[in-house]
Amino acid sequence: MGKVIVIGAGPAGIMSAIAASEKNEVILIEKNPKLGKKLFITGKGRCNITNAKDISEFFDYIPTNPYFLYSSLYTYTNIDTINFFEGQGIKLKTERGDRVFPQSDKSSDILKGFEKAIIEKNIKVVLNTEFLGFVMDESNTAIKAINTSNGKMIADHYIICTGGVSYPQTGSTGEALRYCEHIGHSIKELKPSLIPLVCKESWAPELQGLSLKNVELKIINEKNKVFYKNFGEMLFTHYGITGPLVLSGSSFVTKNLEKNKLFAVIDLKPALTIEELDKRIQKDFSKFINKAFKNSLNELLPNKLIDVIVKLSQIDPDKKVNLITRDERKNLVKLLKELKLSITGVRPISEAIVTSGGIDTKEIDPSTMNSKMISNLSFAGEVIDVDAFTGGFNIQIALSTGYLAGKSIK
Repeated sequence: MGKVIVIGAGPAGIMSAIAASEKNEVILIEKNPKLGKKLFITGKGRCNITNAKDISEFFDYIPTNPYFLYSSLYTYTNIDTINFFEGQGIKLKTERGDRVFPQSDKSSDILKGFEKAIIEKNIKVVLNTEFLGFVMDESNTAIKAINTSNGKMIADHYIICTGGVSYPQTGSTGEALRYCEHIGHSIKELKPSLIPLVCKESWAPELQGLSLKNVELKIINEKNKVFYKNFGEMLFTHYGITGPLVLSGSSFVTKNLEKNKLFAVIDLKPALTIEELDKRIQKDFSKFINKAFKNSLNELLPNKLIDVIVKLSQIDPDKKVNLITRDERKNLVKLLKELKLSITGVRPISEAIVTSGGIDTKEIDPSTMNSKMISNLSFAGEVIDVDAFTGGFNIQIALSTGYLAGKSIK
């Protein structure tokens, strides 16, 4: 049996350790006093562990290097994830958007499932131990040992699962990436992904706390090039917009904002065509024929949104609806179908759910997760330059790459 050290006890690290333990003695080291600190807060503490869509559809939800993940996602699928946790006695449920959660809505149950497997597989867990770099052999093509805050540790193979730089309070500080750079690996620039967007418009903070469901969001530039388009749920904040729909689109913002003026365009009524929405508004205007314009939108829009829409429409709030002109009505329809916000930036990377960037995928064998440069080194999870939309896809990537990394050790 060989000896394997897995560095980082998030989902990628734990799954790497479980897979590697089939044929090896495994030590799992973690700088925090407990396992899965970031996993514990995932999905607002509910832990969206995977997604139930067909695995072939996953690639549509992975904007960064999707095809690098082909082997890992097909080797260890979302069905394998579901079977693993149910095999550990954790009951799961599927919600809107095919998101899979523990039935209890407690991330602690997912951690219990992992901990049970760790005990069953005789994996040695070493907590409160920080990874401090590699000791290389003379040829610089293999690792002899690693330095840690508790001294040197020696193994035959090493798997790096230390995450990115999002949520640094959970231990994801990016230090391990710097150590990988020291031994010759290239690091793609670290940028926030799944991050709220900052917008210029002064009316956005007026809507703080307003949640919109079943809307369409597009991210476009000044030439109307569409970088992202999706349908779902979003939220206004004091700085701009957030929510699942916005977070998924944020990856396209961080990749394109330097070279483009970007805008978030919200279709408040995507189920209706322009003509259908116009007819709907005419119907409401007929119903409220003697009311002022500002009092005629209650059945069409959430109350909190009405004042902003009235102001942006430039129609006199006190104008009787029967006096509103055809052009004014057409402009109102356009506003509801294309509510536009200027994106000035994103929130700090420390607030990102996921990091975009990391170890260059060109330097990793996608069929094993092994380094192409260092013979006894593998990578798994967010430390690699891959990231996905919200909905359980990122944790599945962590589990799939972790499983493949652990299973492929010779």
